[in-house]
Amino acid sequence: MLNTAILLAASLLGLASLFYPFALPNAPQGLPTPAAHSADAPLVFIALVVLCLAAVAANLASRQMNSKVIAVLGVLTGMNAVLRAIPGPGGFSAIFLLPILCGHAYGATFGFLLGSLSLLVSALIGAGVGPWLPYQMLCAGWVGMVAGWLPRPRHPKMELALLALWGAVSGLAFGAIMNLWFWPFISPPAQHHIYWEPGLGLLDGLRRYALFYALTSLWWDAMRAAGNVLLIALFGRPLLQALRRFQRRFHFALA
Repeated sequence: MLNTAILLAASLLGLASLFYPFALPNAPQGLPTPAAHSADAPLVFIALVVLCLAAVAANLASRQMNSKVIAVLGVLTGMNAVLRAIPGPGGFSAIFLLPILCGHAYGATFGFLLGSLSLLVSALIGAGVGPWLPYQMLCAGWVGMVAGWLPRPRHPKMELALLALWGAVSGLAFGAIMNLWFWPFISPPAQHHIYWEPGLGLLDGLRRYALFYALTSLWWDAMRAAGNVLLIALFGRPLLQALRRFQRRFHFALA
């Protein structure tokens, strides 16, 4: 229950921070992209790091994690941060492979921690720190968290197909959600109906965002989705077998 409460708190924090500009009667627009969320992003970042540490402490206290599992989480986080530097076309990134597989093998909490902390470490070692970072951490955490909630078909090919499907969906969803951290702050040019404006209704806002996403991000995110599918198809089965062998050896179960 405590794990669920921590994940819920982190998710609500991220969603509230992403969506509150849409509820303002006069949202600040015309800001340079790096200035979007510059006031609240540091607070979201600190709260998210605290919640990640709380999740680790809660699992240690309940003995769902032990020192060996924490060590594995640290090693996988470092490895995954390095994977982000692997070049690829468009939005391709290998950083989502391990959160999806580990989240599915070890549970939603482990997947969330691995995704979030990987983005943090990769930013610190060169990918860049800015107001976008807490939202990247949350989105990557959600990728691993949802993978932990997926059913586990008995047939390995069905399981791999399900994970590949989630890899495709999450590759698109990551970009679609990440755009929201700056989209409402863009000052719309005259007669250009792909940007947010205060006072827009829900349907008009969704229509404008769909156009914005299709014109600016869809191709980029499609390459990420295709990369996720390819990596899971190539490495998913042996990596899942290795992760589960480790779990059986050290007798732990994560939620």
